[in-house]
Amino acid sequence: MAVNRNPEIKYTQIFINNEWVNSVSGKTFETINPVTGKVITRVQEGDKADIDKAVKAARLAFKRGSVWRTIDASERGRLLNRLADLIERDVDYLASLETLDNGMPYKRAVHEIRGGLGLLRYYAGWPDKVHGKVIPADGQVFAFTRVEPIGVCGQIIPWNYPLFLLAGKLGPALATGNVVVVKPAEQTPLTALYVANLVKEAGFPPGVVNVVPGYGHTAGAALSEHLDVDKIAFTGSTEVGKLIQIASGKSNGKRVTLETGGKSPLIVFDDANIDEAVVVAHETVFVNQGQTCCAATRLFVQDTIYDKFVEKSVELAKKRQLGDPYETTTQQGPQIDDKQFAKVLKLIDTGVQEGAKLLAGGKRWGTRGYYVEPTVFADVKDSHTIAKEEIFGPVQSILKFKTLDEVVDRANDTTYGLAAGAFTNDVNKALKLFQSLESGNVWINTFLAVKPQTPFGGYKQSGFGREFGEDGLHEYLEIKSVVFKVDEKNS
Repeated sequence: MAVNRNPEIKYTQIFINNEWVNSVSGKTFETINPVTGKVITRVQEGDKADIDKAVKAARLAFKRGSVWRTIDASERGRLLNRLADLIERDVDYLASLETLDNGMPYKRAVHEIRGGLGLLRYYAGWPDKVHGKVIPADGQVFAFTRVEPIGVCGQIIPWNYPLFLLAGKLGPALATGNVVVVKPAEQTPLTALYVANLVKEAGFPPGVVNVVPGYGHTAGAALSEHLDVDKIAFTGSTEVGKLIQIASGKSNGKRVTLETGGKSPLIVFDDANIDEAVVVAHETVFVNQGQTCCAATRLFVQDTIYDKFVEKSVELAKKRQLGDPYETTTQQGPQIDDKQFAKVLKLIDTGVQEGAKLLAGGKRWGTRGYYVEPTVFADVKDSHTIAKEEIFGPVQSILKFKTLDEVVDRANDTTYGLAAGAFTNDVNKALKLFQSLESGNVWINTFLAVKPQTPFGGYKQSGFGREFGEDGLHEYLEIKSVVFKVDEKNS
């Protein structure tokens, strides 16, 4: 791995129609290095006028008879593979840039980008395999379905895994022949802008992919409300997801898929491999500074092994290495910005005030940037704020349970339903769990097992629709039913 602590910032403009342009308003915004709290660079600030331009370019690229609409399906796959090749060529630069803009440890950034490569290559194999079906309909008819792209798709990307989730949205949209307008998170726009130039280098026609950096309440809102946008795919907070649904209803009733918040339970039974479960529970709550939507933030441990499990968890948390994210020994970097930093520390204070037992961490680490110590709470109750609200920080909350039925009810007692998991060597328990847990993803004897081939999404207020896997393709397709009357005289 070629670590570059000072990657050159190559693209800070808006990408429309395969060209770099300044914002219509002339405004720019700062993107901040969370390690230092200092400005990295200024980026062109897109708003409604820029979204209008991007949507117009996308609509032109999608029109009947355009290059994009008439190329072979297999050619779309080739272009996606070419894009993946270019990202792989530049993986070290992209990881360095992601670390600078996001603060995630460099090794984690490389892993994230390679995960994005996996998604692009998975979807590159699909374009010439997506098709309709012949239907044995009643009567003297010949019936079949045809699947078609939806059209102009707005894609709003979060800041926690910027490139991975960009790839997860671009892949199925482009594989199925759609065109996109991407709004990257204002905190982390730099890798999306670099990938935009790779889209052009890969040979995608102008207007197929457009990237407009800007704020959620301006650029994001304009995309969600736009009358010529056919679909919005959003990953982010539940609150913003609800606003996007309202915007869809008030505008043109555009299709919406949402992946929003989570408060995921991980259940550890006394028949499990305790040492393995401790490590997985630790990694899946502290990874990426705890800024993971499906992190195991409610850890239920059976009472017979509870004290031992807590002791081992505290020991691991105290050993976790914080520091310069470019150092290979660093396991944890800073929170994304000052707002998230303050929110995490406030929730930690709330946990202490409500009676949870703070056994590790709980404070700011260092004197600069937005670092929070790895924090472990024991004796957490279901009623505690830290057991109910999404913290999005390095905070492990450990709760105690006695029986399977009890813990299933408690695990399901949440407004969220993104992920859940359990460690047990009892097959019967596992069978009951994955049937009973109200969650879009259930992992047994593992956690955060997100794969390109498996659909990912939530129940309840964790969103709707699915990304990844074959199911992710269907979120970008319209189904047209075609019925021919058969002439009985000539049949």
